[in-house]
Amino acid sequence: MKKITIAVVMLISALSFAQGNADLKAHYEAFYKQMKQQGDVQGIVNAMTHLEVLAPSQARRDTLAYLYLTEGRYLQALNVVGIEKNASDSDLNVEVKAVSLKNLNEIKRAIEHYEVLFNRNPSAPLAYELADLMMQDNQDAAAKTKIEYGLANVKDDMKRAFYETQRPYETSLKAAFLYLKGLALFKENQETNIDASLKLVNEALTIDPNFNMAKRTREALEAKKAAPKN
Repeated sequence: MKKITIAVVMLISALSFAQGNADLKAHYEAFYKQMKQQGDVQGIVNAMTHLEVLAPSQARRDTLAYLYLTEGRYLQALNVVGIEKNASDSDLNVEVKAVSLKNLNEIKRAIEHYEVLFNRNPSAPLAYELADLMMQDNQDAAAKTKIEYGLANVKDDMKRAFYETQRPYETSLKAAFLYLKGLALFKENQETNIDASLKLVNEALTIDPNFNMAKRTREALEAKKAAPKN
């Protein structure tokens, strides 16, 4: 009889706990909807964090990490999804890892995840990201392959954002590829390739005369070309 009584008490406790969880889940789902309606990102993050504790979900973790990413909270984003490569990762999950690692200057690891995205769905914008990172990591041959892919597949309406000025700006993605190709050529041989590099940078500026990074690079190349040889 004592065992039956204990079992009944345990069952009631379990049911009460389950009901409590269900009530909390309903509460935070309503809270999430309200925060979303108000556009309160931190409120959305708080609601999703509570929901994740109550009812763990990989899709919810991916979304939570993406919210951190959009707020520039890259470490928090990676704390949610980790940095490992997993074949089962969603595209959103991989994007969070790639972009967060890039912004934390973890270039090699960022390249790994951008490669996953590119292999799943090749595109000119992803090719540019990879080429840029690969050049920073001295993977020059691989970078050139991505540049050529990008130039072959870029569309005229595609844009690329740059952030080296106080005010970020966009330029033509095709111009960005030509600029990057010029840099790669110059990096290959700074003495013999300077004219070819200048030609490519000038082509980029023909497409977009306001491309600030290309203008600064052209000035540097012209100064080097004009400098007296030792």
